[in-house]
Parts: sequence; C-alpha cells; structure tokens
Amino acid sequence: MAASPKEIPVPNIEELFRPTHDERARQGMVSMIRKHAIIDMRRALKADYDERIEPKLEREGRKPEDWAAIEKSLEREPSYRFYSTIRYNAQEMCYLSVQPAVERALPAMIDLAKDLAARNPTGGSLRLNPNLEIPRYITALDVHLAPGWVHAEYTADDVAQGAVVAFGGKVFSGQHPYRKKAGAVGESISYWLKRQYPNFKPKRILDLGTTMGKNLLPYCTAYPHAEAYGIDVGAPVLRYGHAIAEHEGIPVHFSQQNAEATDFPDGHFDLIVSSFFFHEVSVKATKKILKECNRLLAPGGVMVHMELPDEATVSPYENFFWNWDTLNNNEPWYTSYRAQDPVQLCEEAGFGRDRSFKLHVPDSLTFGEERYEKFMRGELESPAHGSGGWFVFGATKQ
Repeated sequence: MAASPKEIPVPNIEELFRPTHDERARQGMVSMIRKHAIIDMRRALKADYDERIEPKLEREGRKPEDWAAIEKSLEREPSYRFYSTIRYNAQEMCYLSVQPAVERALPAMIDLAKDLAARNPTGGSLRLNPNLEIPRYITALDVHLAPGWVHAEYTADDVAQGAVVAFGGKVFSGQHPYRKKAGAVGESISYWLKRQYPNFKPKRILDLGTTMGKNLLPYCTAYPHAEAYGIDVGAPVLRYGHAIAEHEGIPVHFSQQNAEATDFPDGHFDLIVSSFFFHEVSVKATKKILKECNRLLAPGGVMVHMELPDEATVSPYENFFWNWDTLNNNEPWYTSYRAQDPVQLCEEAGFGRDRSFKLHVPDSLTFGEERYEKFMRGELESPAHGSGGWFVFGATKQ
C-alpha cells in the first residue's frame, strides 16, 4: 500500500546548513565572545559603576537620577567603551559567521522551500504579497545588525534572510543545551496561559512579526486543535518558516502582511501573540497594531505579547542597560517604546484598563514545577526579564 502524503517524511531545510569545521569553530568563538560581553563584562561594568563611578559623582554632587544621566556619566569611561566595543562587534559577528554556509546551501534551500510551498504536505500555506509596501522602520536600518534583516531579497524565491537570522540567532544565544529547539518564549508564555486560563481553548491563533514562526510553533503544541497563522513583512523569513513548519508536521498559515492593517475579518482570532516585536516598530505603528489586535480579537479572546520591560518596571541602571540597543544595535525605537506604559497602550487601543495586564512570567523549562505552583498562587515572584523570566503585557476582550 502506498504511503499517504502525511506519512512521507518532509525534509528539514535546516539540515541543509552544513558549516565546515572552521566555520563551526568560528561560530563557537563568537558565541563565547558575546556571552562574555553580555554576562561577564556587563557585571564588571555594573560593579565599576557601583563601586567607583557613582560614589565619585555623588561626592561631586552629580549623582545620575535617570538612565540617560547614567549613560552620559559612563560614555567616556574605559570600562563602558570596552564593553560596548566587544558587545557591538560580537553582535555583528553572530550573523557574519553563518553567511558562508548559508550561501553554499542557498540553492538547495530555495528548491526545497519552493517544493513545500507548492505541495503543503502538512496542510499549512504560504501567501506572499510582492506589492506590499514594507515600512521604512524596517528597511532603513539593518535591525539587530543583521545584514538585510528579515526583508532583503537577492535572488528569486530567496530564503537567505530566514537562514541567516535563524542560525545567527543560535550563535547569538549560544545554543543553550537545555533548549534543543528554538521557541523559548512561545513555550513559556503558552505554559503560563494554560495555567492562568485553564478553560481557554482558542480556535485560531495569530502571531505578529512571526519571522520564521519559531515562537508560534509552541503555541500550536499547547493548543493542537487551533488553526495557526503567522504574519510578517519579510518574504524570505516566511518562506523559510513555512518549510520548517511543514517539516515539523505543524500546519501554519503564513502570510506577508503589515500588522498595522491586515486582511483578516473582525473577531477572527481567539489568541493573538508576539515575541520581541513592538520595540522594533515605531510608537505610532505600535498604537495602530494594538488597535488592529482589538479589531481582530474575538470576544473572550486573549492578547499577550512578550516584550522588554517598560521603564517604570525596572531601575534606572537597568533602563540604561536595555536602552543601549537604541544607538548601538540599530533599534531606534527601543527607548521610545519602553517609555510607554503597556497597560495604557492597551487601554488606548480599546481594551478595558481592568482587563489589561503586565507582568513577569517564569521560563517554563528552568523555573521548576514546584516553584511555578508557588508563582501561580502568588507566593513567589517570577525572575526578572533576562534572568530566568519573561516580561509580558496584554489584555482580554469581553
């Protein structure tokens, strides 16, 4: 008896990425340099500020009162300049280190992605719009210092940016051994959602700024009967993400759309999510997108976005740390986004203030079940964002 289409294994586009021995060594070195900058050098800079710089400024009557003043007090200090130099160059090298292997594999990746888009063996879909006007807040800079970011295309049916961002991200994160797959955010937020709303059973899920859909797939696992949709303005990352989802056996409907104004009908989704999305768009766009979320969300639905903590949630020094990316990581909206109150943004978008929220939730794989139960009972706080927790905001709709 012939095998049915779903019984035939779908090739994995990621397996076409085959770095040489020297390329892997380079990627490992870059991961270590970035980890050293973001963890060890960050701690050393904080210690230098606490023990030497701040006391000196306080004696002179010039103690910084906010993040901007802290940045100004540090900008000429050798410890800060060295930290920034290493961190900036390590960030660039994350993506540069994977480009040679991606370029070699690109023809085969394109062929596979085209084949899967034509067949959709798992039941997903890919809908692209070559006439979509990509916002300037995406095209003006290489966001995250990733050359070409999510949208650049160099050849027909290109998937290069999907591969560069995906594998550069693995170098960036150091491929933590407890994370065999990408999607830490989606795993953790879906875990919290199932605890917070045990009777919630969404029929349709929408992921905004989905890139390759890595944080959408865990929601599909958590809610296996829901239809999954992911949108992004970048065609290369959507082509790549569709190929991954088909290999994983998860039907996802990817479409190239601007989240400010989608073509979905009113009330079409029960759950709307995003991960590290809003700080990469302008505040004006953020407000439009949240209003669009209100339009798209069905009564009884939930909207939850994982983002950077707002300024009011953390200390002035931590605000200085987060806002480093505004000038140094090609993320010009970082600071202006974080200056907003997420709950206020939800209220302005039409959600009730009493139905809007912001909080930290623990990383589901590292926090431990016993501690998580205490967190859900209000007996234990979640770790801070970046230290074992994730900052989220959102709302429910009546």
